[in-house]
Amino acid sequence: MKEQSNKQVCRASGFTLIELLTVIAVVAILAGLLIPAVNRVRVTARQTVCASNMRQIGLALHMFANDHNGRLPGTAHFSENESWIFTLAPYLDDVDEIRISPGDPRRDERLVERNSTSYVMNDLIFIQATDFRGRPVGPDRSNLHAMRDPSGVILGFTGSERRGHAPTEDHTHASGWANNWRGFLNDVSPDLHRTRDTEDRTNGAANYLYADGRIETKPASEVRGKIESGVNIALPPNER
Repeated sequence: MKEQSNKQVCRASGFTLIELLTVIAVVAILAGLLIPAVNRVRVTARQTVCASNMRQIGLALHMFANDHNGRLPGTAHFSENESWIFTLAPYLDDVDEIRISPGDPRRDERLVERNSTSYVMNDLIFIQATDFRGRPVGPDRSNLHAMRDPSGVILGFTGSERRGHAPTEDHTHASGWANNWRGFLNDVSPDLHRTRDTEDRTNGAANYLYADGRIETKPASEVRGKIESGVNIALPPNER
């Protein structure tokens, strides 16, 4: 009788198959809820650091412009020595700390290249267009103090992951962006801060640096809508 009672206690203290499957199912559900939440927190943290980097870059651009009669620094259009990130180094506490976005999948490569950066400047603002003889053509938009609406002018973007890590790849080629989402993606990562990859690159968001020093986080889907409606967001508002 005592032996039979012990067997019953042993059976009662174990898990049945149904109970075990129930526990596994509950754990799987909790993991399914927890992992996306952790990913969102991680993405938000990277986006916040990225915005801080761009805010410091914006401040440095303003200090440079104040020292140069409103002029913005040059890009590495012809020579890597003209890269804006190299030019702004004296205005930044630690250029290596802020020139790489934590969301950049090629950040390790860019850290090795001294003048490489995750961020690209707007070539329609920073670079004066010229004809085949090198003569200026069109408006000169590169004077920060002369801008009509700095709150609407985008100076900087998070660069495309397709770019290499050469110092000369520090600016956009934005003249053909209107109605050209693929062209935009060659220059910019509008979904740099994302929880998952999508073929159309509209899941996620990116930070944008404006001429008034403001940083705005825009959803990739919103930016695509503007691009595909024929709006070139790289142009000043009065020229779109």
